[in-house]
Amino acid sequence: MTPPSQPRPSQLLQPQRDPVPAREASTILLLRDGADGFEVLMTRRADQGIFANAYVFPGGGLEDQDADPANHALARMRPSMVEVGGDERITQALAGIRETFEELGILLAYDETGQPVPPAQVQQLDRHASLYEQCRKRGWTLAVDQLWYLANWTAPFDLPKRFNVPFFVARMPEGQTPVADETEQFEPTWIRPQDAVERFQEKKLFILFPTLRTLERISVLPDTQALINTLQGEKPLWQACPRGGHLQGKDTRHAETDMAYGELEMVLPDGHGIHHLDWQNEKAVPLRKNLMRLTAPNPGMMSGPGTNTYLVGDASSGYIVIDPGPNEPVHLQRIHVATGGDIRFIVCTHSHPDHSPGAAPLQALVEHSGQGKPPVMGMASAPTARANSRFKPDVSLSDGERITLTGQGPDGEVTHTLQAIFTPGHAANHLCFLLEEDALLFSGDHILNGSTTVISPPDGNMIDYLASLDKLHALCLERSIRYILPAHGYVLGFARHQITKLKAHRLARESKVHNAMRTKPDGSIQEWVAIAYADTPPALWPVAQQSLLAHVERIQKLCLGR
Repeated sequence: MTPPSQPRPSQLLQPQRDPVPAREASTILLLRDGADGFEVLMTRRADQGIFANAYVFPGGGLEDQDADPANHALARMRPSMVEVGGDERITQALAGIRETFEELGILLAYDETGQPVPPAQVQQLDRHASLYEQCRKRGWTLAVDQLWYLANWTAPFDLPKRFNVPFFVARMPEGQTPVADETEQFEPTWIRPQDAVERFQEKKLFILFPTLRTLERISVLPDTQALINTLQGEKPLWQACPRGGHLQGKDTRHAETDMAYGELEMVLPDGHGIHHLDWQNEKAVPLRKNLMRLTAPNPGMMSGPGTNTYLVGDASSGYIVIDPGPNEPVHLQRIHVATGGDIRFIVCTHSHPDHSPGAAPLQALVEHSGQGKPPVMGMASAPTARANSRFKPDVSLSDGERITLTGQGPDGEVTHTLQAIFTPGHAANHLCFLLEEDALLFSGDHILNGSTTVISPPDGNMIDYLASLDKLHALCLERSIRYILPAHGYVLGFARHQITKLKAHRLARESKVHNAMRTKPDGSIQEWVAIAYADTPPALWPVAQQSLLAHVERIQKLCLGR
């Protein structure tokens, strides 16, 4: 993997460095079934080196011999493996088989009759001599067809020594016993994935991040065949290149499925540097040279760590404040300090009480300090808005309208352009904003990180919400948008994927709502929620009722439309 491209490198917080090239390697998870579920074979690495004393799966670096066509001829494989992975997949699989043999004396191979090589014959091989030559001499073939591609891990960009490693799974050959080479590997151990994770959490087992995450993900499956069944497409279930952050006083690693990953990728694209992930309200967090985030001190079930106020611009251009948040004087004063009071525009994504009430007081604070009167901009609340969500801006923004700041950079004039995107659904007056030069999408409450947006009729509308998701997906494709900056939670990466996943989740929930309506056609809203949201804690059901009503409204309109 390579660092993602950046629309405007001049706005990155620090100069970028090329990562150390990753060395190619391969590893195999050997599995066996037991009475209490399947187990995986792990061994302890030597007590020196970068993986000292870590419990790992057998494997190691690719060698020239693994790519030799003459040795490829020794591989028995599924045709689909070649169709999907080509020669590279064969090379990786052979390297995993070879390393497993050299480290543990375990061999995945067939004899000259096409049957698994008997354990007694495997023991006669020399683990220090060429495996390929020994197999060729005996007429054996290597059981590449017994390997299934599970995942691909690439080491973080900031490491001085990096590997790119496919993780394969295979059944343990019958009758063979692992014997460590006592040089690189020690103490072969069969362990259930969930037990390995628990021992890691108890600090009784040292496991590297990719190994731990792999164990966590496969631990939910009941047996070896269930895992193999998920791998029939010959493509990895996931590909990961972890990124480093700093959380609760410790250096941490985060994979693509973690909530903080997108932010780490955006702020530190080359992986170098430190980005603190602890939520705090005292200081603005730099995300780019022209972008800061200041989180309001209003954490809660609906607001997560608090409402994110985004400050777009720089000292030469002045600032646009996106979502000043609630009328919280301490927070507004912090916005004023972070911007040096040079606020040119105040914009609100929508009129809910954790987003817009701070606009007028912030405007007054700036005006009182003698730095002008920045207009409050947005879209007026609709008549359907609740009493605590009424909002009337000084300047009404329409779909596609732009707000522009101009300043001076080292190479001349620098422009920051914010475009309004009308996205009703969560609220009738909801706007998202696109920072055009950097392809960054500020999503307000339309897309969140860590929770699902509540759609509360009558001001919320599920038909509009899903249509707005489609609109944002098309915009991300058109403008190559990779990052979404929500009003609550960390920056999201993989923008189009996030939107696709969110829409699929909403439609899946709607299917459950429709099923509840069919199951209990005369049921109450509370009864429908209990069925449709059975997978969520009952404490959340009162809030879920609002979105359920929005789904019911959409279902009824779709049915009438037929």
